[in-house]
Amino acid sequence: MKIGIVGAGSVGSGLGKLWTAAGHQVLLSYSRNVHKLEILAGEIGPGANVGTPREAVEFGEVVLLAVPWQAVTDALAQAGSLAGKLLFSSVNALKSDFSGLDIGTTTSAAEWIAERTPGATVVEALPVNAELLHSPSLRFGTQVPSVFYCGDDANAKATVARLLTDAGMDPIDAGPLVRARLVEPAGFLVAQVGYGLGVGPNVALKLLRR
Repeated sequence: MKIGIVGAGSVGSGLGKLWTAAGHQVLLSYSRNVHKLEILAGEIGPGANVGTPREAVEFGEVVLLAVPWQAVTDALAQAGSLAGKLLFSSVNALKSDFSGLDIGTTTSAAEWIAERTPGATVVEALPVNAELLHSPSLRFGTQVPSVFYCGDDANAKATVARLLTDAGMDPIDAGPLVRARLVEPAGFLVAQVGYGLGVGPNVALKLLRR
């Protein structure tokens, strides 16, 4: 699958590495430093290229939006129209100082993004731990992290679930996109436990089943 990635930080580059290792192709975009993108693509290997956000949208069967909340408006403006695209959002509405969520409870980052990307099919997946994406293994013994995904289109959600599986995660269907109002606070909780309480960055959620 061809995946356009808007956001070349830890999450975007980490997922890019895991997806190319699983046989997908990625195009990295959205960085102040084009040379940084070229270095990342070289590290990822022949399955990775670089371009502009608009080129990432044109390239991708799926477009991953993996930028900080404060950069979403600019990233979407540079990406152009996303009509007809599956937009996989890993954006959480975290305040810049990580002290809380900028919006939440009655709405979510995913819904905010969906309102501003007419014609796109938005699926959100969180929490995606950036530190784990760059560690030797996502595993905790025999367990792998659970990641909740939500959206209003069954086929789009199935595609995102496959991509999460290909990246070594355990995808959990959390329901329609409105459930992002619950998923995003769960992602914030993981960040607070890992960083705010000093547990360390290599933490994740796991949903147990019987």
